[in-house]
Amino acid sequence: MSKKSKGGGQGTPATVALTKAGADFALHPYEHDADAQAYGEEAADALGLPYEQIFKTLVAEVESGLAVAVVPVAGKLDLKAFAAALGSKRAAMADAAKVERVTGYVVGGISPLGQRKQLPTVVDESALAFATIYFSAGRRGLQIETAPGNLVELTRAATAPIAKTAGS
Repeated sequence: MSKKSKGGGQGTPATVALTKAGADFALHPYEHDADAQAYGEEAADALGLPYEQIFKTLVAEVESGLAVAVVPVAGKLDLKAFAAALGSKRAAMADAAKVERVTGYVVGGISPLGQRKQLPTVVDESALAFATIYFSAGRRGLQIETAPGNLVELTRAATAPIAKTAGS
């Protein structure tokens, strides 16, 4: 992994946050297919990575407002577990237009880093099993690779078992 990779013109609020923090990271661009619906799976396939190591950023509504969930693309967000991790009774997926307005990113390119407003964040604990994880750099077709501890620290995230396997 390159040290504080700048990405040559690929700066996003997420990469700026990592650079400002002095965190090691690498950028991994790939050709985004405009017809793709499963953005995380598309990234994993394009980069030749296991679905368990690439994480998607989801935004849900809890009683206190919007909150961010970071889960492997191999699974789904367990809304009950997510709500519990935040001390809430329930959670529901947030409206896409609202999410884009609040985060400053487009769906399919939402990064947990560099959002317009710092939202409560929970990272699935499975991320801690990897030396590095991948997640959106803030636009479709660009992934960040960094240590999970960097993500947790910079987002002030809690870690909890908030993912369930796609079939459950």
